[in-house]
Amino acid sequence: MSARTRYPAVALVAALAAGCGGPPMSPHPIPHPAPYPVRKPLAKAQPRGPAGAGPAKDARPFTLVASGDIIPSSPDVLRTARRDAAGPGYDFRPMLSEVQPIVSRADLALCHLNAPLGPLSGPFTGYPVYQAPPQLATALKATGYDSCSTASNHVLDQGVPGVSRTLEAMDTVGLRHVGSGRDAAEGMRPALLRAEGGAKVAQLAYTYGTDQKRRPASAPWTVNLLNVQKIIADARAARRAGADVVVVSPHWGPEYRTAPTKEQLTLARALTASQTNGRPDIDLILGTHAHTPQPYEKVNGTWVGRTRDGRRNEADMRGSGTWVAYGLGDLMGGGTRDERGKMSTTARFTFTPPTRPGGRWEITKAQFIPFWWDAQEHRVVNVTRAIKAGWSDFKPIRRRIRQMVLSRGAGEDGLTMGR
Repeated sequence: MSARTRYPAVALVAALAAGCGGPPMSPHPIPHPAPYPVRKPLAKAQPRGPAGAGPAKDARPFTLVASGDIIPSSPDVLRTARRDAAGPGYDFRPMLSEVQPIVSRADLALCHLNAPLGPLSGPFTGYPVYQAPPQLATALKATGYDSCSTASNHVLDQGVPGVSRTLEAMDTVGLRHVGSGRDAAEGMRPALLRAEGGAKVAQLAYTYGTDQKRRPASAPWTVNLLNVQKIIADARAARRAGADVVVVSPHWGPEYRTAPTKEQLTLARALTASQTNGRPDIDLILGTHAHTPQPYEKVNGTWVGRTRDGRRNEADMRGSGTWVAYGLGDLMGGGTRDERGKMSTTARFTFTPPTRPGGRWEITKAQFIPFWWDAQEHRVVNVTRAIKAGWSDFKPIRRRIRQMVLSRGAGEDGLTMGR
């Protein structure tokens, strides 16, 4: 721990623990599964030599899950988190209890924090200028998340001090982060993670902008902005530092649009087309910000069919390629009345080691899991589990999410709905 984070850690460790005291108990009527143990923390990944050296001898497949936006500071959410706390403070764990089994059982789990964390004393505010309780970091770590992207249009809602407080709270609980920084070195550094199967995974994060709040010219490292050349350069640097898998988390696209825009499609194609020595520089793209599920798609795959006049037929693009989830939706939301804003997906991908040195870790299983934000109980609901428990009202919700996610043909490339 650096000198910069040592002071806040002294105050935060005790306070964050106190704010989440006691076991998470959820009043949501859907029965919950037996609790799963949170995974044993893994060592920080270290560089392992030049890229292309191939996987370790004992490398094994691993699963990676990723959830959408966490927006934790609407008044109703704050009241619920205070009520759920066993003592003073806030406890967000019960809200996340239905995603916890999926997250904690994965080898690596990623999330997106869409609000800066404030001091323990608050004040805590919702839209349009966010500031959330720092106990949220405790809840995310306890749920099983390993790393969260922080690059968003709200990252500067509390200015540069808000960036520092957010990252200090995450450091205190051992939650990795990427997309914003307190200095130039941190702003350039990816989150380097080690999967239990031995793979080294790098997460990179960027945002389309910061709304009306300008990134300080004297501190450009406070947030990473979307730029094709920079993303590719960062991905290649992560690969040179030993990353077997490179994941990019872009905060992009208009709100409440269920189809990706031309800009999203163009950027996804450019990023997935980038290669070094015949190997893609980026292995997975996980988008946020739309506040609604958007399609998953395999981009820059192999063409296996042509139209009668000899042109490539986009409907026949199959095989290899890079998975892109254009928008995961909001896992934890707030005051929206738009039904699409209550829907989200958690992505789950299984990566398998390459068969030759310098080869790519291939995604051999791709799934999406539908979730719903219960705006009355302020809980995340596993839609499929709710249906199995007899809540038939969730069937049209699941059907709608499925339509959104598969609208660009991902089902033909092997994407299935998990639970």
